[in-house]
Order: sequence, then C-alpha cells, then structure tokens
Amino acid sequence: MESGLVIMIGATTENPFFSVTPAIRSRVQIFELEPLSNQDVKEALQIALSNPERGFDFPVELDEDALDFIATSTNGDLRSAFNSLDLAVLSTPENDKGIRHITLDIMENSLQRSYITMDKDGDGHYDVLSALQKSIRGSDVDASLHYAARLIEAGDLPSLARRLTVIAYEDIGLANPEAQIHTVTALDAAQKIGFPEARILIANVVIDLALSPKSNSAYVAMDKALADLKTSGHLPIPRHLRDGHYSGSKELGNAQDYLYPHNYPGNWVKQDYLPEKIRNHHYFQAEDTGKYERALAQRKEAIDRLRKI
Repeated sequence: MESGLVIMIGATTENPFFSVTPAIRSRVQIFELEPLSNQDVKEALQIALSNPERGFDFPVELDEDALDFIATSTNGDLRSAFNSLDLAVLSTPENDKGIRHITLDIMENSLQRSYITMDKDGDGHYDVLSALQKSIRGSDVDASLHYAARLIEAGDLPSLARRLTVIAYEDIGLANPEAQIHTVTALDAAQKIGFPEARILIANVVIDLALSPKSNSAYVAMDKALADLKTSGHLPIPRHLRDGHYSGSKELGNAQDYLYPHNYPGNWVKQDYLPEKIRNHHYFQAEDTGKYERALAQRKEAIDRLRKI
C-alpha cells in the first residue's frame, strides 16, 4: 500500500475508526458516504421495476405505500432496499395476469416490521413522536420507553434525538438544567455510535427525562415575549443600550448614559432596559419545581424589589 503496488478500495457500514486496524487506517483516506434521501431510494427502486436490463426481467407491480415503506425503512441504504424488494418479489407468486403484485402487507411480512413505525412522512410517525413527548411530559416512564422503543425499532435515530433534545428544554427546562446537559451529551454520542448500541444511551436519556421534575416557564416566557413583539412591533431601543463603537454614534447620543453593572456592588445597578412603551411588561414567571428554579425566582424577586426603590 505504501509503495502503491496494491491499491485497496473498500466500503463498510461500520465505523472505520473502530473496525479498521490502525496500521491500515493510517495509510488510507477515509470518505464518509451520506445516506440517500427517501426520494433517491424510490427512484432507484422504480428503475429496478421498469428496466429489465437493470432490474427484474418479469412484470412486477409495487403499491405506492409499499414503495414508501421500503424507502423509509432502509434508512438511505440502497443495497438494503434492493435486497428487501428482491425478497418480497421472489417470495410472491404470480397472479392470474402473470404479474407479481407487491402490497404493503407483503413488504411488512418480508421485513418483519410495521408500516406505522416506519412512515417518517406520515401521521403514524408523528403520532409516535407526539406520544413519546406527552408520555415524558406526564412522567410515565414505562410509556416513554415504549414509544422510544418503537422509534428505535424503526431505526429513526435522527428524529428521536431531535425530539428528546426539544423535550429536555421545553418540558424539563429550568426544573433540572443538568438533564439538558446529559441529554445533549448522550444524544451526540448516540448518533456517533449508531444502533444497536445507541439504544443504551437513549434508555438513560428517556428515563432521566421522564422522571425529572418538569417546568415550561422558560418556554412560556419566550412565547409571551414573541406575542408582545407581534403586538407592539420593533420598538426603539433605549439610546443608552445602543452600539457606541462606530464613528458618529456619540453625536447621535448612543451609549452615553449606560451604567456598567460590573462597576457596582453585586454586579447590578438600577437602569431601564426595555423600550419605554413596554417598560413594565413581565414575561418570566418561575415555577416552584426545585432548588434551581426556586433560586432563579428569588433572584428575580430581589431585583424587582430593587427596581421599585
């Protein structure tokens, strides 16, 4: 390999940084191939169905929902998609018209999987994700694990990781910030590891989130601020908060009376920050979910008292 006498070209579904010996790995260039999109897989399968030279040399009909099922269940792996279709076709007898008709039921039996868990673009997929989030929000750890298992069986790690990350911030929020750190770290590792081992990390995350105290106070506060923005529009920013670094800013009166909080005891000084029209509006309302959010509430109450002095 070093002299160029041997040129080796290889492909693997495993992570080469784990599965290829260091001596070989150090002498090759590694390129990561991205999964094909569902549409790419569908187009390749349709070619196999319609072109006798590049596919089946006998008539095959494939229902649209069965085509969708193969494309989503094989997660962008065209070899797996071809193998799945081949198994279904070869195990299906011809009908009285001499055609092998592949239905969704046939594809499900061939792959031993259910369409409802694989329908990434349909209602079934989003129903499972919704049920997962609502089960975690409701602190039902068994139901949470059940719906997570359905997504694991479907091999849909990206959707599972996205939804669990959202849950950590939307539903657990300030009640347990450490759960968010744990979630992001574990899911990042899970996506690097992949299935089947990723299920172990996901199990830890799901159980942690389901049994964690819950708070949506941050999420609600932001929605209140956004709603206020739609009502009030983009109000003028107080001049003392505006950027004062560019030439001519002082002539405009920008940043002239700004008080730097770090120059004052407790790193706080009384001054206005909101635009004048909404100066007395409040968005964040802490919940009594535990010591962390309770501490935030106490800090806010103390600052509010100082503002009134």
